[in-house]
Amino acid sequence: MTAAASRAEPQSDGKVRCGWSESSALYRDYHDQEWGRALHGDDALFERMCLEAFQSGLSWITILRKRPAFRAAFAGFAIERVAAFGDADVERLLADSGIVRNRAKIESSIGNARVARDLDTSLDELLWSFAPPPRPRPHTLSDVPAVTPESVALAKELKRRGFRFVGPTTAYALMQATGMVDDHLADCWVSAGG
Repeated sequence: MTAAASRAEPQSDGKVRCGWSESSALYRDYHDQEWGRALHGDDALFERMCLEAFQSGLSWITILRKRPAFRAAFAGFAIERVAAFGDADVERLLADSGIVRNRAKIESSIGNARVARDLDTSLDELLWSFAPPPRPRPHTLSDVPAVTPESVALAKELKRRGFRFVGPTTAYALMQATGMVDDHLADCWVSAGG
C-alpha cells in the first residue's frame, strides 16, 4: 500500500476519500454508499456477516464482484430461507462458480442462519449491543485497529451462541462495514452516521 492510500486523498470528482477506495469504481461506490453507514435489519446484517466470513483469506474486491451471485445463491440472505437449506443446497452452492466455493464457509453460513433464526433476541439487537461509544475518526489507515476489545467480546459471544467463522478480526470488519464503528478517515467526505 502506498503512503497516499493510507490517507484520505482528493479523487477525480474532487471528493476526499479513504485511500483504500481509489483502486476501482466498485470499491469507491461501496465506500461512498455502504461502508461505515449504520445498517439494521436481521437479514441485512446476516448478509454482511456471511460476506465478511467468505472474505477471510481473500480480497474484499473479490467478494464485491461476486455479491450479486452470492445474493442469488443464498436466497437474498433471508435467514429463514437459508436456515432451511439442506445437503442438496450445499452441493448446489459448491457447484456455483459465481460464489466462493468453500465447503466450510458455505456450511457455516447455513449453520449461522439456523443460529440466527433461533436466537432469543434479534440478530440486529445482539450485534449492535457490542457497538462501542463514538470515538474520533482515524487520521491514517495505520490508526485503524484490526481488532478491538468490543470485537473480541462480540466474537466470543457469537461463538458461545453457536456462530462460526466470526473471529475477532472478522467481527471488527463487520462492525466497520455496518457502521457500528466509524473508521472513515478524519478527512474523508463521508459523514459519521451516513
